[in-house]
Amino acid sequence: MRVIAAAPGRFEVEAVAAGHDGRELARIAVALGARYAAVAAPSSLEALKEGLRGHPIEAGAGDAAIVEAATRDDDLVVSGIVGAAGLAPTYAAVAAGKTVALANKESLVCAGAALTNAARASGATILPMDSEHNAIFQAIGDRDPATVVSMILTASGGPFREWSAARIAAATPEEALAHPNWSMGPKISVDSASLMNKGLELIEARHLFDLAPERLSVLVHPQSIVHGMVGFADGSMIAGLARPDMRTPIAHCLAYPDRIDAGISPPDLAALRRLTFEEVDEERFPALRLARAAMFEGDGATAALNAANEVAVAGFLVRRIGFGAMAGIVERTIDQMRAANELKSSSGLAEALAIHHVARERARRLLA
Repeated sequence: MRVIAAAPGRFEVEAVAAGHDGRELARIAVALGARYAAVAAPSSLEALKEGLRGHPIEAGAGDAAIVEAATRDDDLVVSGIVGAAGLAPTYAAVAAGKTVALANKESLVCAGAALTNAARASGATILPMDSEHNAIFQAIGDRDPATVVSMILTASGGPFREWSAARIAAATPEEALAHPNWSMGPKISVDSASLMNKGLELIEARHLFDLAPERLSVLVHPQSIVHGMVGFADGSMIAGLARPDMRTPIAHCLAYPDRIDAGISPPDLAALRRLTFEEVDEERFPALRLARAAMFEGDGATAALNAANEVAVAGFLVRRIGFGAMAGIVERTIDQMRAANELKSSSGLAEALAIHHVARERARRLLA
């Protein structure tokens, strides 16, 4: 909302969507002058309608309403639904040939081949809105992707960067949610603390930029100023720098290929004085190791990884399991599915969702 407000008269909002807070969605729809508002939870429809009373804004509820919000008559769709719940509306927007600003990494993690194939068939454009992928997208520019020899995503290291393995394993939800640099929702914050979020971003980058998995890597960068780096065949490296503020990648995608004022200044490098980088310790952060292995294995494994992680994170947030148990649930889910020959790569949306469903059920049984 702040990016749109900072560019008055430039954007018109066709539709907005949310999960279950109908009252807040109504407030946002009115503030943005949207024509349609959709809430995923049917039980929240009345609150949405009540909040829209007196305003000429259509309202809908349920999965079909969310898909309608993503496929209305618009120029660009921002896909920012957290988790696999964002897959169906994102796929629908891509299949309809839209320009999609993708902030929902799980869509490519669950169904990377299906989504990129649909984009090629429809002529859709996918703009990366995650800060790391957006920085890399800008760094590559119009250069030949075949000249890219390495791609590095950076991670702040989260709240547990300097903790011992034993202390990390015993971390509480409150500690996991206390990210040092970014303000995010609970699921993404936990993923950031475990570095699973960075693993999911590696998988997303593999599909966004069509790069071989062995050319992708992660460095810990506590200052969160350098978001991504691209190494080229001639030995040069180009990095994307910005403050740790989502207004920058959002503004870039909304106005692309133009530039607009996002209400935030570039980093003051003299004031920062020092930017540091370090290797990731995958013994203390096994989620990244699991994500990297799944990326090499294929779409079936990455879909299972994502689904099992969603279940594990939900269990941790309600204190059913400890922080250190999450990676174990993910690993055992993938192992069980591999043994049962359930990790076949998915070529379509239905297959990806089927793998997701099986993985969630297996992870839930392990959680119990």
